[in-house]
Amino acid sequence: MAADDRKRIRRDILLASTMVVAGAAICALALVQLSRPSPLMAQATQPLQSSPSAEQDKTTPAASKPGGERPTTPAPEPARPGAQAQKEGAKPALPPAPAEKMAPPIQQK
Repeated sequence: MAADDRKRIRRDILLASTMVVAGAAICALALVQLSRPSPLMAQATQPLQSSPSAEQDKTTPAASKPGGERPTTPAPEPARPGAQAQKEGAKPALPPAPAEKMAPPIQQK
């Protein structure tokens, strides 16, 4: 029996050492591939433009006046018109909010 055990142990050690050497070789090949410079370089974004395009020059914002009012076209309207405006026929811009849902209280056992 001792001879059979020795053969098994020797075979297991040989298999284990072969696997360790194979793993080290794969690791070394991967490191060689990583250290080698790649000839292809991907560009994720387009290069920055040195001058603004002609389209931006055509649409210049209006001149601002210090302390002046902001021009708005069309004039802003409130989401909910006042009571007087509703009597005159103004409709709200938003539908009414849904009612809160309440469940019956939890009963103790």
